[in-house]
Amino acid sequence: KMKPDWDKLMAEYKDSSTVLIADVDCTASGKSLCSEVGVKGYPSIKYGDPSALEDYKGGRDFASLKTFADGLGPSCGPANLELCDDAKKK
Repeated sequence: KMKPDWDKLMAEYKDSSTVLIADVDCTASGKSLCSEVGVKGYPSIKYGDPSALEDYKGGRDFASLKTFADGLGPSCGPANLELCDDAKKK
């Protein structure tokens, strides 16, 4: 039921330079990634710093997902070192 809304959200952000909306098949080639980031059930939505992803707990309809995604932006990383605290810069 969520898949069509998720696909629509991915399409909305496909050209974004600051927000990545993607999906991973945890039953196939993405199994190791899913294990690494702590996916325990499906569908799971994670967001934030790729090295410390958080669980999304909001609504699963397009309007809720888009409202949440609209509030996302750049996070600490090689392209945004100014957003990193001193511990992460090392």
